[in-house]
Amino acid sequence: MKIKIEEMIEVPADIDCKSVGNKLICSNGALEISREIHNPGVLLKIESGKIFLNCEKGNKKEYKVMKSHIAHIKNMMQGLQKPYVYKLEACNVHFPMTMKVEGNKLMINNFLGERVQRFAEILTGVIVEIKGQKITLKSHNLDAAGQTAANIEKSTKVKNRDRRTFQDGIFIVEKPGAAE
Repeated sequence: MKIKIEEMIEVPADIDCKSVGNKLICSNGALEISREIHNPGVLLKIESGKIFLNCEKGNKKEYKVMKSHIAHIKNMMQGLQKPYVYKLEACNVHFPMTMKVEGNKLMINNFLGERVQRFAEILTGVIVEIKGQKITLKSHNLDAAGQTAANIEKSTKVKNRDRRTFQDGIFIVEKPGAAE
């Protein structure tokens, strides 16, 4: 059954939002995060410090998509106020691996004694800090921080070996929202 669905999000006082086409742009001072809000049946309006999502004839599919957009918008608002932090840790049994950041890539040397370097892509807006075997990722964009953490974890995936014996790798040990 098609019904009218309306949702509203309060925008904090220190955040400015504007929509350009299907793109929502939120900024707090010099920080700016944008996200594509594309759904043909959903209209996005910004009025007096509030974001309105409106669907004239929606069903439960549009309702689910709207709620997903709301969650993404709230994550943008939280990220503009406080950066998201992921913590990763490098674990090795025999061969000590070394890591360093070069440009937008994390280089991993001597993983499992391999001579070939492994690389992980660092997305724009993510700050990577390496202290010994601990890696800290900070970003105001939750999607970029999470994808960078996943890229790093995936780059040290052990293939063609027994995972019970070869337990080396870089693993996510703490992510935002898990311990809060």
